[in-house]
Amino acid sequence: MGELLFLAFVFLVAGVIAVPIASRLGLGSVLGYLIAGIAISPLLAAFNVDVVSIQHFAEFGVVMMLFLVGLELEPKVLWERRAKLLGLGGLQVGATAALVAGIGMALGLSWSVAVAVGLVLCLSSTAIVLQTLSEKGLMKSDGGQSSFSVLLFQDIAVIPMLALIPLLALPELADTMASGAPADLHADPHAAMPTGESHGGDHGHDHGHGHGGGHDDHGGHGSMSLVDGLPAWAQALVTLGAIAAVILGGSLLTRPAFNFIAVARLREILVAAALLWVISVALLMTLVGLSPALGTFLAGVVLANSEYRHELESNIEPFKGLLLGLFFITVGASIDFALLAEGWDQTLLLTFGLMVLKAAVLFVLAVIFKVGGADRWLFTLGLAQAGEFGFVLLSLTVASSVVPQPLADQLLLVVALSMLLTPGLFILYDRVIAPMFTAEEVEEDGEAPHQGSIIIAGHGRFGGIINRMLRGLGYETVVVDYSSAQLNLIRTFGIRAYFGDATRPDLLEAAGIEHAKVLVVAIDGKEQITQLVHYVHKAYPHVHVVARAVDRPHVYELYAAGARDIIRETFDSGVRAARSTLEAMGVHPFQAERKARQFVDYDRQTIAALASVYDPDIPLHENKTYIELAKEIGLANDEMMRGKDTAFAARSDRGWNPPTLADVEAVTKNAEG
Repeated sequence: MGELLFLAFVFLVAGVIAVPIASRLGLGSVLGYLIAGIAISPLLAAFNVDVVSIQHFAEFGVVMMLFLVGLELEPKVLWERRAKLLGLGGLQVGATAALVAGIGMALGLSWSVAVAVGLVLCLSSTAIVLQTLSEKGLMKSDGGQSSFSVLLFQDIAVIPMLALIPLLALPELADTMASGAPADLHADPHAAMPTGESHGGDHGHDHGHGHGGGHDDHGGHGSMSLVDGLPAWAQALVTLGAIAAVILGGSLLTRPAFNFIAVARLREILVAAALLWVISVALLMTLVGLSPALGTFLAGVVLANSEYRHELESNIEPFKGLLLGLFFITVGASIDFALLAEGWDQTLLLTFGLMVLKAAVLFVLAVIFKVGGADRWLFTLGLAQAGEFGFVLLSLTVASSVVPQPLADQLLLVVALSMLLTPGLFILYDRVIAPMFTAEEVEEDGEAPHQGSIIIAGHGRFGGIINRMLRGLGYETVVVDYSSAQLNLIRTFGIRAYFGDATRPDLLEAAGIEHAKVLVVAIDGKEQITQLVHYVHKAYPHVHVVARAVDRPHVYELYAAGARDIIRETFDSGVRAARSTLEAMGVHPFQAERKARQFVDYDRQTIAALASVYDPDIPLHENKTYIELAKEIGLANDEMMRGKDTAFAARSDRGWNPPTLADVEAVTKNAEG
């Protein structure tokens, strides 16, 4: 227990210090995590910490990330992208693997080793690229979508690679390993590649064996399996059955299950249910030998149209972020600087050579598929590194006697260094390339198109009326509500609605607050309303907030929080009730309507003045400034209401136009009705 707490303390301290510094310097969180890992590497080595075992656990962050990516993609959208998925992704994997294998053979590797190395190095880092694209808001760009297509194809391609690599086994290497003797690379064609002594034992582990566990994780060849020992046709049936179970479970069972859980209104149970769903899918995929990341991606696509999509997204997101951060730290900590020091020139040459080669392939593909402008460079530079699945495949190549351990250690270092250099490429894109193309696009296209929408937080009695009116006028609205019963009802009317707590920033972001024009805050609870208004006013000042106030003091709180369009939920109905009372007392309906309008208008004018002297730390009855001003305003209101009541003089004096003939007819008709 003590060791676990110590490790958690070390990783958290490193992340908490390094990531904010890196973010403030504009380096991004990924580079911050990698630097944190490098910084704590000596300490982990001193305490003989098994970094690779921690990395296997943290790789589940990649699984969660693919699930979240799937949630963003509807099946129809995924089908529309099939050309890029197969074309860009397939050509990138094929061309890069072939070129790397060709160069390896030219350097003296046997064809089987060269092919294995090509397969390992053709993959890019899904974790780094998607995380960075999301942080920079580039996922929706053409370059981001093209990058996603390639990464998704690579994740799919890992499955046949896991099956193919054992077929490339070298009999002589297997014999050497079986005898327990170290591999003599100088008597082997591999001698042409730079080598060094294995340093995989650093941090109390061996890279190759350590990542063998990763192979189990991703390839489904561990002890737990539903397909081991089955004939090929039976394995295919079980696999198809597992995929069908994910699709049917996601489309048929998720909604009633979450409806049932939502009734309890316990946040922790919803979080547990979301984790249960993702882990269940990942486990099932592992048991049938498929990639858990691919399986959870499929599950996410199935749930892309669900009203629980944003709730799932919000609940999974923190776990994904923490695990990915831990993963990046372990990548930084696993860099073998002793091995790097022994052959730094060869290692750096291999690393830069690999990145240049991959960038060249990606650039050509971007030209072929008409990815233009800054997006072409985003695509080219963003995917130029090797990826985390390279760790998994390298461990398999060693375990399957395809690649000797010294060469695998060298390649592990290349993979890690290329990942470490990737944030630098994104910085190059941000600070040099993107500004150049942005300036050109502004000159060519002029002003960028403006988009916006209306988000209604809360769809109860108050929010429902607002939504009905807006939709009746043809406006598209997005509803966020915590009541599954409400959502079930409004979904039957074809309204876009999502389940979740609207006060959570991550859920608001998922609902599109960044691009919204108006946010209508119609949720219950004074504190929650004020909290939401304060956050949106600070984080998204371009969004016009229409806030619901529970009572008059709440108006002042919202005013202090930054809201300027505040509606008291019972004010208008109270005014209407007062008007009806006047009519019942014998006042002419037109006069009653005029007095009601006077009252509303004066109240609107004075509310800002009262809000300016409101102090949330002083009770109203003890706030002398407020009391004096309220008395003064009250006297003026009484004078106005009782004073010039002929020929609309009072309001005409302030520039108010008398009611039109249509107004008079409407009031008269209302009185007669």
